[in-house]
Amino acid sequence: MPALSSDVPSWRVLVTGATGRVGFPVARALASRHEVFGLARCGSEGDRARLEEAGVEPIVADVADMDLRHLPHGITHVFHAAARLGREAQDKDWQQVFATNAQASGRLVAACPGAAFVYCSTGSAYAYQGQRPLREDDPPGVHLGAYSLSKIAGEAVVRFAAEQAGSPLTIIRIFSTYGPEGGTPVNRLRRILRGDEVVLHPDAPNNYNPIYEDDYVRLAIRSLEVAAPEPVVVNFAGSETVSAEEYCAYLGDLVGRPARIRYDAEAPWPIWPDVSRMHQVLGRTEVPWREGMRRVVEALG
Repeated sequence: MPALSSDVPSWRVLVTGATGRVGFPVARALASRHEVFGLARCGSEGDRARLEEAGVEPIVADVADMDLRHLPHGITHVFHAAARLGREAQDKDWQQVFATNAQASGRLVAACPGAAFVYCSTGSAYAYQGQRPLREDDPPGVHLGAYSLSKIAGEAVVRFAAEQAGSPLTIIRIFSTYGPEGGTPVNRLRRILRGDEVVLHPDAPNNYNPIYEDDYVRLAIRSLEVAAPEPVVVNFAGSETVSAEEYCAYLGDLVGRPARIRYDAEAPWPIWPDVSRMHQVLGRTEVPWREGMRRVVEALG
């Protein structure tokens, strides 16, 4: 777990989506130095206990419909990772997706006026630009149905709400996080282990910048520190580019199973970020992609 600097004043932090792949490791790391409240639905057995064991005070609720007046007083920082996920469910229930990912995000900013606020957006909110990395000033697009649209709307909502509330804001557009908590590379590893095909977009190579847990926790905490009245918008990914074809082949070598690639025009296009601004604003990642992939193979046993 990344160590936090001892010279950082103690915060009262609210982490939403606190049982999720990004939210839980971030909340756990913050709790080693700060007072942390973890808001989550806790829908799986053991979720609440897991938060408590990590030193995080659970708030069991759905951010979309809870009474935000019941949040703890004196929140200084908010890391808002809660979201409605799942491509099929999103398209069937798009109104709930927008209610959670956009509308509730604005209400949360208003409920914590003046708190440094990080909104977790997504690299899936960009239009495809072909074989070049995506920059922060590239146009929006629909990569994953209602989810992408709701995150585009959510960015606009939190910008307005933060200006009204006097809250410093960072918007991180998250790409390909992975580690012991899961992620797309881990999902592809599981397919390789089962002997299933890994389905990729035909515009090969499918370039990504996967970011391992140690790095995404450290840079997530940094994103809280750099929040500003003029919103900071930054891609959030690994410093190294690697194609899915290459990392799947490497994973296959590690587990002794061939990676079977199939190309399909219906597969989501690769989200490949330009991380130049991230290096300036948040810093560089430290875990090389091969090391991260080796760790997830070990984690899966």
